Amino acid sequence: MKKEVLIYEGKRSLFSILGAFLYAAGINLFVVPAELYTGGLMGICQVIRTLLAEALGLNFQGVDIAGIIYYIFNIPVFIIAFTKMGRKFFGKTVITVTMMTVFMALLPTAVVVEDVLASCIVGGIISGAGVGIILRMGSSGGGMDVVGVLLTRWKRDFSVGKVNLLINLALYCACFFLFDMEVVVYSIIYASVYAVAMDKMHTQNINVEVNVITKTDTTALEKEVFQELGRGITKWSALGAYTYDRSHVLYILLSKYEVNHLKTIIHKHDPGAFVVVNEDVSVDGNYLKKL
Repeated sequence: MKKEVLIYEGKRSLFSILGAFLYAAGINLFVVPAELYTGGLMGICQVIRTLLAEALGLNFQGVDIAGIIYYIFNIPVFIIAFTKMGRKFFGKTVITVTMMTVFMALLPTAVVVEDVLASCIVGGIISGAGVGIILRMGSSGGGMDVVGVLLTRWKRDFSVGKVNLLINLALYCACFFLFDMEVVVYSIIYASVYAVAMDKMHTQNINVEVNVITKTDTTALEKEVFQELGRGITKWSALGAYTYDRSHVLYILLSKYEVNHLKTIIHKHDPGAFVVVNEDVSVDGNYLKKL
């Protein structure tokens, strides 16, 4: 079953890379040609790129170096991911940000549509969905996404998209004094569409309750759930009404996107376990929001 876990995590990593490609495509094909700014850490990197090109007269031979600057600025974020989010999240984030930087450097900044508003909407949907996929796969695109995830754990009403939108609004207020007002307005439209698309794809707040009924010893299963998912378990003993056989009942709360991982762990220890899943339950109290 260890092989199945590796295959499962491998698929999630591949989808994270796909999300990185979509994000880069949305930026290079729609945002950069329209001379807009994405906001957040990437927006700051784009401002630095513009200043280097215009103020210093540097020529980057058609390569958007904002992605390279973004990667450098993400080094402190990597440290936060390693210390606060765990090694698995750290490894996925490094891979995703690396691929995001590569895609942004390789994809041409070609004009796909002439209309700036269309570029805002389409670019926001594509790049927002890309980052949403990345977060849904348990990874991160770096930058403010990691900070956003940490804030969702701290306060229930936060979401990664909302955090990005608030930070972007602050950044665009500063951009108002540096760039044309029209650029700022269109950039805000892009940031709003991006935040909505990301939250719609991510939706990290869908809570699920899982009841597991098994006749085998659950010690090893519980330990793996603690280590792999970081979730708590409520357990009690039960008696079959028909067979009078002794059973164990495990009650686990987790996010919708952790269910398949949990099922893999359960079937590893007891292929015949009875598993009941209820989605979209309301949870109050000390419950940890996760990706």
